[in-house]
Amino acid sequence: MSNSSFIIQKFIFLAFSLFCCFSTVSVYGGETPSVPGTKVYFINLIEGQKIKSPYLVQLGLTSEMGIAPALADWPDTGHHHLVIDSTVTKMNKSISNKHIHLHKGQTEITLKLPTGKHTIQIFFADYSHIPHDPPVMSEVINITVE
Repeated sequence: MSNSSFIIQKFIFLAFSLFCCFSTVSVYGGETPSVPGTKVYFINLIEGQKIKSPYLVQLGLTSEMGIAPALADWPDTGHHHLVIDSTVTKMNKSISNKHIHLHKGQTEITLKLPTGKHTIQIFFADYSHIPHDPPVMSEVINITVE
């Protein structure tokens, strides 16, 4: 076997190894465990509520889990995300940037929404914005901005 053939085989093996490594991370990315019984909820919003914009939304968390900023890979922690007029369909992927990431560990945010009907939901996610396993999320609620 020639030296160049050996180098090509080595390169192919390395490329294949890296591909398998990175594809495994993305496929199994949603495996950060949540503590059983963990729930997120709106402290000051209920189904069908009418609000004025801007509105201070307060978010709650039950259980033994804690709040941590994004990129802080600490056990049993995460941070909130608000999904407005949309859904999260891939629980093993990072929550899209089109949603509101409270990446500093905030538990409240002032929302400026246009007049009309909206849906809103809380997702709790790990340090890399991926929902825990099992996912910790609120019910979708409907609100109206007057």
